[in-house]
Amino acid sequence: MKKKLFTGFVILLIALQLIPVERDNPPVHEAETLKMPPKVQSIVQRACYDCHSNTTRWPWYSYVAPVSFFVAHHVEEGRDELNFSKWSTYSAKRKSKKLKEIREQVKKGKMPLYGYVLLHPDAALSESDIQLIKTWTEQADTLYVKTEKKKE
Repeated sequence: MKKKLFTGFVILLIALQLIPVERDNPPVHEAETLKMPPKVQSIVQRACYDCHSNTTRWPWYSYVAPVSFFVAHHVEEGRDELNFSKWSTYSAKRKSKKLKEIREQVKKGKMPLYGYVLLHPDAALSESDIQLIKTWTEQADTLYVKTEKKKE
């Protein structure tokens, strides 16, 4: 009985590999991406871009079902919530809201997600990284977004 269950489980895992999972990276247009200082850009790229941009680096485990389903869904949710590659398509109000959310999520240690950092230790944020992001989001909200609001 146990052997049949195990065999059935293995067959199921193999069959799951045949289900296609969408792991795409839509085209990135530089004019649409969020511009930030180089130091901030470096931090954000290593800690945020895999889930919040169209330049996801799909890790090996994103090709193995059933994990692939969860990873693809997580990236889709992340892009829906905030996509640095589509920044210019956001209204000034939404940009301001997103900058505040970035600041709060990073400050509270909610981003990057704990599970992501476990698998990608280089994504962990140091105190100086957090401070740099906090300062940048405050300045960007004040200078960049409020200027755009006046244009609207």
